[in-house]
Amino acid sequence: MKKRAHVYVSGRVQGVLFRATTRDEAWKRGVTGWVKNLADGRVESVFEGEEDKVEEMVDFCHEGPRAAQVDDVEVNWEEYRGEFSGFGVQY
Repeated sequence: MKKRAHVYVSGRVQGVLFRATTRDEAWKRGVTGWVKNLADGRVESVFEGEEDKVEEMVDFCHEGPRAAQVDDVEVNWEEYRGEFSGFGVQY
């Protein structure tokens, strides 16, 4: 079953390769969507793909890359749309 998650991650999550690492982890799992930094210091992501792989990406967001310090992860489960052909970093 395909799933979609819209995720907001807060803490020390900018300037620690969070976006690049998220992209790499998504590529490994065949998950599509995007990741970007927000002006308020959070990172926002949308993940689409097989349910177990999207859940793995949400789990990754709770940890982040080694230099990150994740304080909170807000996950909004949404209807799968199939709108992405890959996973990218937005600026």
